[in-house]
Amino acid sequence: MRIATWNVNSIKVRLPHVTEYLKTAAPDVVCLQEIKCIDENFPALEIEDLGYNVAVHGQKTYNGVALLSKLPLDDVSTGLPGDDGDEQARYIEATVGGVRVCGLYLPNGNPVPGEKFDYKLGWMDRLIARAKELLAEEQPFVMAGDYNVCPTDGDVWDPKGFAGDALCQPESRNRFRQLINLGLTDAVHLHNPQDHFYTYWDYTAGAWQKDHGLRIDHLLLSPQAVDRLEAAGVDRGPRGEEKPSDHTPAWVELSE
Repeated sequence: MRIATWNVNSIKVRLPHVTEYLKTAAPDVVCLQEIKCIDENFPALEIEDLGYNVAVHGQKTYNGVALLSKLPLDDVSTGLPGDDGDEQARYIEATVGGVRVCGLYLPNGNPVPGEKFDYKLGWMDRLIARAKELLAEEQPFVMAGDYNVCPTDGDVWDPKGFAGDALCQPESRNRFRQLINLGLTDAVHLHNPQDHFYTYWDYTAGAWQKDHGLRIDHLLLSPQAVDRLEAAGVDRGPRGEEKPSDHTPAWVELSE
């Protein structure tokens, strides 16, 4: 089972890239972020025509997440538990082939300090709490998405330049480490420990051409999922297309 995550930065704009990726890479499951549309406006028919089931948690203009799966999507739930007043569409879960797949779009958090950074840290605390709940169930699960966190200086092309950014703050990195310390595994890093694998390149200043990127899209696996992990990596191809998202897909391969 290949599970991919991709911040598409508007499904309306990026639909041709998404459908091409589904045809060529043929992942079994895809977690999408920043779809930037309400549920009713998501292009479900075009994606279903390619053999995928669709679950959407959308929001007008901003945020929004979706799950696409060749297998049935069972027990779908939306919204990260822990704050009933949070109206931002950033989290979706479903069980696919016995694996609980959690698609997430973690808040950016800039500027620092400020309310947005406080919201980011609070959201991460809720994600940690959800991970603890899932771990207690002892089932395989994958938390995949745009975490908006560079775990180490090795995940950012210019550590000094990003030292003040919310993506690289000690508090953000500490909470990411808390997830790892629970027993989760950063799958792409595990399979490519000596290499840098960026997943995001800004649209400005020739960042893509210069490979001035960030690794902020991650797939964290439970111990039961790691037992099935065969491969993990990043597909750079979609970022090189015309009018691309500023992110590119990352993925894991799990045995049956």
